[in-house]
Amino acid sequence: MPARTTSAGSAEQEPTHSAAVNPVQVINTQPMRRMQKVAVAITIVLNALDGIDVMSISFAGPGLSAEWGIDRSVLGIVLAMELLGMAAGSILFGGVADRIGRRPMILISLLAMSAGMLLCATAGGVVDLSVYRVLVGLGMGGMLSSINAMAAEYANDPRRDLCVALMGIGYPLGAVLGGVAAVLLLQHGDWRSVFLFGGVAAAILIPVVVLWLPESLHFICKRRQPDALERANAILTRMGHPNAAELPAAQTKPRSGYSDILQSGSVRMMITFAAIYFLHMTTFYFILKWVPKIVVDMGFVESSAAGVLVWANVGGIVGGAIVGLLAQRFGLRRMVVAMLIGSTMAVIFFGRSEADLILMTVIVTLAGFFSTGGLIGMYAIIARAFPTQTRATSTGFVAGVGRGGAVIAPIVAGYLFTNGIGLSSVAALMGAGSAIGAILLLTIRLAPMRPDYQLR
Repeated sequence: MPARTTSAGSAEQEPTHSAAVNPVQVINTQPMRRMQKVAVAITIVLNALDGIDVMSISFAGPGLSAEWGIDRSVLGIVLAMELLGMAAGSILFGGVADRIGRRPMILISLLAMSAGMLLCATAGGVVDLSVYRVLVGLGMGGMLSSINAMAAEYANDPRRDLCVALMGIGYPLGAVLGGVAAVLLLQHGDWRSVFLFGGVAAAILIPVVVLWLPESLHFICKRRQPDALERANAILTRMGHPNAAELPAAQTKPRSGYSDILQSGSVRMMITFAAIYFLHMTTFYFILKWVPKIVVDMGFVESSAAGVLVWANVGGIVGGAIVGLLAQRFGLRRMVVAMLIGSTMAVIFFGRSEADLILMTVIVTLAGFFSTGGLIGMYAIIARAFPTQTRATSTGFVAGVGRGGAVIAPIVAGYLFTNGIGLSSVAALMGAGSAIGAILLLTIRLAPMRPDYQLR
């Protein structure tokens, strides 16, 4: 039955079946209800855990280095362990999320992250801590691929880009909040309290997901279990949407994960996306990892350097929001290309800036704006480019390979600095990654958001 109009002129949906509508069409075409907005909000908070953890190890590093008597090279290995775990988790568990569901994968990831962070607080040496950081990274990798898919699949068509972008800004938001929390905790405790905070935060989110984040309707319809329509209608009823009378048309050979990508001819596109992500991350992580050291080397105190990095994350929050809000008007690809080029320019300008704290803060804020905006836009493009049965797998692979750029960028920059290459030249070389990524993005043929009710 169609929506009826109230005397105030607003549409009110009748809770009846419609033979022409299936559950995914309801989600794609109907206005977003409160429960859908809550689901997207939960993905934002879940992504914030990544930012919180990045700041936790950054703030805990000096304390544990002093207590254990380790130098920067050893600490660098510990810092890399989480990124390696995250890369492995993204590649491995994205496919798992496309088989067992987004919600179970999110819960498994939360358990791994909570356990890993709490164990970090008990670590007695570098080996223990490295193992626990890998566990945290594995959980984060599985989380990222699942929440990107979940945010895309609980949004309707007009709001999909915005919802994925909002999910993405959870990272810089968590980095800002995590930095503030770490400063407060370290005033009254040692580095262990920072990890305890992260572990408890992850544990608290487990019942939140259980209670308020249902499984993706796209996934339920794709898997086509015997009770799929009943489960889908139960979720639609909770949301306040009309029930559906049928499931989407079934695939001849339902597949998921890497096997479907190989058979669908999407391998080239997925590899290209991974290359773009990798290149952009070399630019992005040059800013994240080297800005504090560069600012201190210019003669400023460490607290000032930390403040500059916080502003990079503030810029990232604004950049992600701008991409989500303006993507419908100006086109998502155009927005992301502009952000990637802006990222390159900001890093080059940073390399040529004078030792002026205010000027450097402004430039780094712009670098965060463009870099994070481009990264978040990539998530939205991936959600558009791949169908339900491979969305988590594709996101996981792209993010996993891309994290290699995060690992390599600080090492390459350090090697260049050690060999006497100046800041302006290093910044130009590291900033080039985003510009090359923008060129590659222009070579990809992108279709509009796939009609997932056909489950192609």
